[in-house]
Amino acid sequence: MVDSNSKDAIRAVLFSEFHPQAGPKITYQVPENYVTKETFDAISAYIIPKPQLQHCTISLNMSGCKIVGFPCKIEHQRYTRNALQFNLCFVFDTWARTAQYELTVQKFAEYLVTLEKEKSFISEPETCSQLPSIMEKVMTDINLKKSCTVKMEPWTLYLKVVRLAPDPPPVEDYDVPVLTDDSTMRLDQWDLTTQQVLPYIDGVNHVMKIGALSDVALELVKACLKNLLYYQAVRLQPFFLYSNIYAVTPQFKNLLENLQMQSECLAVVSRSERFFPSFRDVVLFYSSLTYGATLKDVCVRLSPHNLKIDERALIQFGLTKGIIRRVNKSCVKRFHVQITLFRFIRLQGATYMSKIVLHKVKVVLHIW
Repeated sequence: MVDSNSKDAIRAVLFSEFHPQAGPKITYQVPENYVTKETFDAISAYIIPKPQLQHCTISLNMSGCKIVGFPCKIEHQRYTRNALQFNLCFVFDTWARTAQYELTVQKFAEYLVTLEKEKSFISEPETCSQLPSIMEKVMTDINLKKSCTVKMEPWTLYLKVVRLAPDPPPVEDYDVPVLTDDSTMRLDQWDLTTQQVLPYIDGVNHVMKIGALSDVALELVKACLKNLLYYQAVRLQPFFLYSNIYAVTPQFKNLLENLQMQSECLAVVSRSERFFPSFRDVVLFYSSLTYGATLKDVCVRLSPHNLKIDERALIQFGLTKGIIRRVNKSCVKRFHVQITLFRFIRLQGATYMSKIVLHKVKVVLHIW
């Protein structure tokens, strides 16, 4: 049964081939008549395309459906016109995201090419009649399990759809990357530029400083970090400043209820490996982070050094676990001003104070 609740589900699978007399036609379709003859005739030039587009993934959005196919052509003297042309297509809703299905369609089509070359699977009517049941099995299994196994002796086809991760957020100069699990991070599994950048990702250095220390251009550093973000190898945290304002989130209750998280927290935020702070003092410090109070104000009042607490580690742990968040402040120009900057940054709602501090901005306001 097709999972119709999924917006990216396969709605139909069709097999089209070039008939020597009739031209492009739909040979099989599951379910039947999902793509009408009128629709197919309008797009047939892209389903069975010219030689320049053969053996390429083609995605077509037209007439209320989105079709992804991989047209193939097998040249041999035994065929009429010395060639067999066909296309195995997946059909989706127009709004579906289909990039994750492209390799699956290609692999399925190349499997049919192998069967045809070895067993004349497509050109022989007796064997080609098995194709509708295979197509139905592939559509059903992929919609339900995102994987499918098709056995055709002596070959077995394994299909799997890997869901694509969303695009990572933009990387700013003042962001601080933190490795999600440095114990499993191996340098040799990344490209040369990333290998040059990784040693300087320590949860303290911001993006601009990493570029300077690694001697890599800033844009290349950002590109490497976006790639690491996509694979969830790093996460971004705000630039650490004592003038920052933090506030607890609803996830703070997890720290109070989870004993394993409490032990991990005490080990991370402790200034000494031998003497841990009390959990009560850690909770008091987190609870004191609120709107209107900077981190400096909290440190002056509670003196984390006397409590055996490393405030930088405490903030980093809280951001990583999502139990606190940073309250961002933006500069908004309300009057006509004259601005003198060491490095020009236009004041606008989207410019955070971290960016201004990082670029060492000196602002002189003349209000009239």
